Amino acid sequence: MDVRSGEREPVIELKGLTKMYGEHAAVNRLDLTIGRGEVFGLLGPNGAGKTTTILMMLGLTEPTSGSARVLGLDPTRSPLQIKRRVGYMPDDIGFYEDRTAIDNLIYTARLNRIPPAEAEARARELLERVGLAEAADKRVGAFSRGMRQRLGLADVLIKKPEIIILDEPTLGIDPEGVRELLELITRLSREERITVLLSSHHLHQVQQVCDRVGLFVKGRLIACGDIESLSKQLDEDGTITVELELEAWPDALDEALNGLGGVVSVRRGEGGKASVICSSDLTADIAQAAVGCGGRLLAVSRRKYGLDDIYHRYFEGGEAHGA
Repeated sequence: MDVRSGEREPVIELKGLTKMYGEHAAVNRLDLTIGRGEVFGLLGPNGAGKTTTILMMLGLTEPTSGSARVLGLDPTRSPLQIKRRVGYMPDDIGFYEDRTAIDNLIYTARLNRIPPAEAEARARELLERVGLAEAADKRVGAFSRGMRQRLGLADVLIKKPEIIILDEPTLGIDPEGVRELLELITRLSREERITVLLSSHHLHQVQQVCDRVGLFVKGRLIACGDIESLSKQLDEDGTITVELELEAWPDALDEALNGLGGVVSVRRGEGGKASVICSSDLTADIAQAAVGCGGRLLAVSRRKYGLDDIYHRYFEGGEAHGA
């Protein structure tokens, strides 16, 4: 499945990327293109192959077959060049616990050959941007998990990368901290035109910030696209489901609905609820039929699937789909 990034300039291109550990395929023939400035979510359970994919992109492990290009470079041949231009935040970030936030950032800056004066100025600017300015002189060992993640984001940004890769960035953070961190990631991506690859198993968090998502299971990318396009793929055999709720179900309504051209079936639920399966969008016609039969209409809408539905349907089926 070749999944592309639309009209954006490609900065990550994976073709047939495969990583075998003995007979086990950790990543299985992965095709994926991510464009500049895009926020892409790699979604899947632990052990699905997300981290292995990231490690191959960074040149930290070699693929068994296939190819990866990051900013036009081969990670196997040019890992140092890629590391200079790509920021990586693992799920467990390591800092010098007995040193302050500003000291840790300056140290990272100096490792990236940034002159001392510029290193301190950039470190303080980033601490301001991630909301840690008041904790600049506080030892990292006293930081909460959320503060460490914010510092980690500043740490990957210190070298002004073109791409940042975040592996489970919200793990262990309270809901308010998650919201703030995701808003920060989105804002930085938009303002700096940084490409973000976010790996996670948290559905709603990914849905909030990502332009597109890729669903990963057992080493395979089984679906990819924006939420709307993935949702459309869940309608059975190209059909559309209209949800209908009435105060009470009129006796004549079943016949009226089945008489509409394009209605495939009517699935009655509890009370006055029903799902009407159609070959095209008949929402208005269904509402009119219900009122015409004397029903008191409480709600009518075309079903739109959320990421929960998408995730469970694809993961249960395990079949590849592209968007």
